[in-house]
Amino acid sequence: MSRSPARPLLAALTTALLTAVPATPALAGPAAGPVPAGRPASAPAAARAAPGCASSLAPVRPVSARPWPQQRYAPERLAPLATGAGVTVAVVDSGVDRRHPQLTGRVLDGTDLLDPGGDGSRDCAGHGTGVASIIAAVPRDGVAFRGLAPGARILPVRVSEQQVVEGRESGRTVSAADFARAIRWAVDHDADVLNLSVVLYADDPAVRAAVGYAVDRDVVVVAAAGNLHDAGDPRPYPAAYDGVLGVGAIGADGARSPFSQTGSYVDLVAPGSDVLMAAPGQGHHRAEGTSYAAPFVAATAALLRQYRPELTATQVARRIVATADPAPGDGRGGGYGAGVLNPYRAVTETGGGAPERARQVAALADDRTEPALVAQRARRAAAQDRALLVAGVSGAVVALAALLALVVPRGARRRWRPAGPA
Repeated sequence: MSRSPARPLLAALTTALLTAVPATPALAGPAAGPVPAGRPASAPAAARAAPGCASSLAPVRPVSARPWPQQRYAPERLAPLATGAGVTVAVVDSGVDRRHPQLTGRVLDGTDLLDPGGDGSRDCAGHGTGVASIIAAVPRDGVAFRGLAPGARILPVRVSEQQVVEGRESGRTVSAADFARAIRWAVDHDADVLNLSVVLYADDPAVRAAVGYAVDRDVVVVAAAGNLHDAGDPRPYPAAYDGVLGVGAIGADGARSPFSQTGSYVDLVAPGSDVLMAAPGQGHHRAEGTSYAAPFVAATAALLRQYRPELTATQVARRIVATADPAPGDGRGGGYGAGVLNPYRAVTETGGGAPERARQVAALADDRTEPALVAQRARRAAAQDRALLVAGVSGAVVALAALLALVVPRGARRRWRPAGPA
């Protein structure tokens, strides 16, 4: 599909739905603002929708089978090192339903630019709730699903409620100008990481400036790379802006998802096909899209911002890209960027790319700049210096004593006269 000026904001209205529908590409008509970059997939029925929303589905049983992204990333292996505690991740999306048991206590009061006056906790589409859960869903007994950074705080900023039903879009979204305002609002309210699982297919000056505002203020910005590969890979924003980590999608086999866009704006890829996530209210569902790949990267950024607080946002982003696993095969066809996200490597590897495969948290902690550790090392160094000084002085004293023991008796016998003829 050509990128015609007549349709400047042609977008993929492929939201994670609250109903199971065929996973077919869907294209929007002219749009005034951003839309989620998710796609439906066959799934368990989702749970109740947020208050005031049209959909209302019965709750489902907890998920007992371990989702494939968790098999790949083993978040329990990361938990002793970092959970994202103290880090705020802004989810600029369709809202985040804080009623879900796995999100209780993790969702801050945000804002609603779609229905002003709200706190961002209303989610009629289910998209933002799903994204937030991939980041910060807390472990619960009997539930196999959990977030990658369950200690992180979610700051919800509601900008859209668009969905796709039987190939046709419905619902509202904010303008590009309000989307830019949403980004600035998140930055001004102390976001450490921005997750933008939404796409514009036009370069909007206000959005570009807002992204620059975030980057200049040391915020890690992560964005979905879009789902329109079959439509010619139209350039997606904000993923294509400088300073943004653009994220494509892979399936369980590690190969690029067929819908995931290819281009220079893809920095790396993460799970985006058949991804399990929380549904509004309670329960879970599955969906696909680069929307759901982005939060795996945002969660990794949260882990790094806790574990290595001295790193700047730019350094965090570079570290995530530098520690990506190689793309499967020869990576031909593009769309993988630097490779496949590896959160464990991102957190544990030291400089120069050499992996630190330590088995104890204490050993891993040596890679961090901790004031207490620095002070301890200084004390040890000072003690060592003192010991060397004492040893040196003691040696000199012993040598002097030995010399005197040899010289004094000989001098006394000669009555301290120089050796030679009498």
